Parts: sequence; C-alpha cells; structure tokens
Amino acid sequence: MRHYDCIAIGTGPAGQKGAIQAAKLGKRVAIVEKRQVLGGAQINTGTIPSKALREAVLHLTGANHKGHFGRTKSRVSEITIAELVSFSQRVIRHEWDVIRDQFDRNGVDLLWGKARFTGPNELAIDGPGGEERLSADRFLVAVGTKPARPASVPFNERTIFTSDEVLRLNHLPRTMIVVGGGVIGTEYACIMAALGVQVTLVEGRNRVLGFLDQEIADAFQYFMRQQGITLRLGEKVERIEEVEFVNGSTHQLVQAKLESGKTLRAQTLLYAVGRQGVCSELGLANVGIEFDDRERLEVNQFYQTNIEHVYAAGDVIGFPALASTSMEQGRRAICHAFGCCDVTNYNTSLFPYGIYAVPEISMVGKTEEQLTAEGIPYEAGIANYREIARGQILGDELGMLKMLIHQDTHKILGVHVIGTGATELVHIGQAVMALDGDAEFFVNNVFNFPTLAECYKVAAYNGLNKLNHVYSGTCEAVSVSL
Repeated sequence: MRHYDCIAIGTGPAGQKGAIQAAKLGKRVAIVEKRQVLGGAQINTGTIPSKALREAVLHLTGANHKGHFGRTKSRVSEITIAELVSFSQRVIRHEWDVIRDQFDRNGVDLLWGKARFTGPNELAIDGPGGEERLSADRFLVAVGTKPARPASVPFNERTIFTSDEVLRLNHLPRTMIVVGGGVIGTEYACIMAALGVQVTLVEGRNRVLGFLDQEIADAFQYFMRQQGITLRLGEKVERIEEVEFVNGSTHQLVQAKLESGKTLRAQTLLYAVGRQGVCSELGLANVGIEFDDRERLEVNQFYQTNIEHVYAAGDVIGFPALASTSMEQGRRAICHAFGCCDVTNYNTSLFPYGIYAVPEISMVGKTEEQLTAEGIPYEAGIANYREIARGQILGDELGMLKMLIHQDTHKILGVHVIGTGATELVHIGQAVMALDGDAEFFVNNVFNFPTLAECYKVAAYNGLNKLNHVYSGTCEAVSVSL
C-alpha cells in the first residue's frame, strides 16, 4: 500500500492549489480525479467555458460597445453554438495542459479513478486498472458539486437542461426560460440575450444575486431589462413539462407553470437553481464525517472537518463557491494542515466576488445593507463611468464604482463595481483595504490617464466631499473638491 503525506480528492481549483502547496512544502502528494479530464467544473463545465463563451459572444456581437460605436447584432443570425463552443474548447484544452504540467513539475502523483474512504487514513481508488488502496496522513476533500437535478424536472439535455449541457446545444434557440437568478442563471441569461435570444428569468426572491449591494443589484436588473430580458421576480416554478403548441403548425415547447398561476413557454429551459454535492460517494461514514442534505461539508476557519486530519475546500463547503475563493481555500487548508505557513493575518472577508454577466459585476468588503445592520457609520462615494474619459472611449456610460467610506476614520469598508472591467478594477480597492488604507490614499495618488482606475479618485473625492459637510467647522474637516 502506497503511503502519502497528503492526498487531495478532486482536480478542481481547490484540489489543484492544495496539492501543489503541499508539494512545495516538500511533502509526498497524490491527487485523485474520477473523470477522464482534469480541472473539475472550473475547467470543463463552469468558470472557464462560461467565461470563454461570454468573451466570444461579446466579440462576435459587439454587445459591449454597441451604444458607442453603432455596432449591431446583424451577425447573430449567423452565429451557431458550435462556433462559440469551439472557442471555449481551445481554452479548455490549454488549461488541461497547464494543470498537468504543474502537477508534473511539482512531483504530484496524478491518480485516475473514484476515491472512497475505507478507514480514517485509507482510500480505495477504483481506477482503470482496478482497485488500489492508499494511505495518507492528511486529506483534502475538494470534490466540488454538480447542478441540482430535481426528479420533478424532466431533463432531456436538449430542451430542458442544466448549465452542464449548455455547451452541447447544437443550435441557438429563439426563446429560453432561465429558472434561478443566482450567478450561473444570470450569467447565461445575459449571454443568451446578447445573442438575441428572448430570455425570461424566474427567481423566487425579489431580486437577483441577493448577496450584492442592493444599489448594484437594482442597476443590474435595469441593465438586464434593457437587454430585453423579462424578469419574473418573487415567483416560483410549480411544474415544468414539454407541451405541443399549435400556431399554424405544431411546435414542441417547454412550459413552466408558476405558483402564481402564470404560464411561461419557450423553446428551451435552463434550470439553474442550486448545486448538489457528491459526498455520498466518498464513504465518509467510514471516517466519521457527516454532510448536509445537499451533500456539503461543514468546516472550521482552518477548513478542517470534524475529523482534524481531513480538510475540505471549494464548492463542497458551500458559499461563495467561486473558483477564485476555492483556490485560496485549498492552499490555506494545506498550510494549516502542515503548520508551515502563517495565513492567519490575511482577512478572509476580503475575498472578492466576480459575476461575469453583461455587464460585469464585482465587489469586495461590506455592502451598504451590512454596514447599516451592524451600526457602522459610512458614506458612499460614487464614480460614474460617464464622468471618466476611459468610460467614454469604451462606450460604457452606464458603469459605476461605489466606495463605502467610514465616516470617522475614512477607512475603505467596501468597493462595488458594475460595468466594463469590474472584475479587474475591484482589486485596487481590495489591496488598499487589505493594507488598512483610507480614502485620502486615492486623493493623494496619481492614476494613469485615461483609465477606469480613475474611478477610485473620483469616488474618493465624492465621498469625502459629502463628509466635509458632515464635519464642517471641525478640525477634522476635509477640504477637497472636484
């Protein structure tokens, strides 16, 4: 029986980074993958393909710059899913090569097969050559999740499908119902709308992306409606079925019956309500680890399960379930497991969130609603892209950056961006917040011109000018103007 210092289960972002971190600490490491491809959902069905698809759509349709440059969607009728998928597949194949090379260079043993715990420190790997038994001192469970597929929904992978099957569509539908207003649902709704598909999005809550700052979420909903997306908010789907519809000729359509009595029909339906874990396949009972009804694991601040030598990271531990956070969770878990790196001085509340919809959205830190609930006094500084030369050049006059500033200390409490480059732009605010910076940092520093980074300077001026009125006449008054 081969023995390792650490075995990671799953080659998604958490497993990758965790295994490589362990190898860099001089440990003997193996990583197990049950599929025939590397990278998990991140590479094969989630992050990379959906973002590559988005970029292909924006490039082919000119959706990002239509208002400024007069681009139209005249080419959309010529675009096929096959064209878009071919672009995604090139990116995916490249990422496979990158991951394999990283494992090879760091001496990580890659094992193909399904892993199952047979004891506290033992795994059985059911691979192409039969079953093999392995032992390890520590384990990192990074098996990810899969789209939820309720038995009541008649999935057929042609007209009723999950995000895993979107890339396999052999044609571009004219109409689509998207059930679920989370990250996956809103991203695909925007991508399809950019292609000219008539999209109706159904969400049980009263707004999409409920974790966002409300002002940003409201702005995003406005943009979605401007793209022609119909939003059915506060609505729940009661039944989904295929029906025949006669209108001159007979058509097969998907019908969604809502609890409110409304009936929606479209050629296709994307079901994007939640994701389901796969922990039931891992034999965790043999270790004494329990999982919840969605097969997710509970961990402490060090990413340990209730069994101290078994760690878990990535989507399998739940929110935020982003590739970026999963990578860092996997790395930190291994650092703690071997006690070789001090990561306690990094603020986990400063993980950024990125939504690759049209337009992009990103945030770091607190929302206005959280600050109000916690009784923290703040002011909001706003910079609209239409005020920024770079925004004008890019043709994005609707984007916005919002900076939340503590009323007393002027420390940055949160940064929220919607518009072109949001997921890149947010990292400036993240860095300043991590270094305990204040709004004056942006006022007193120079930014390249013209850039979207200037938004930080404008937002700082805007917020401090508001605070100048609050503290007028005191020694703490801020004398700034724009």
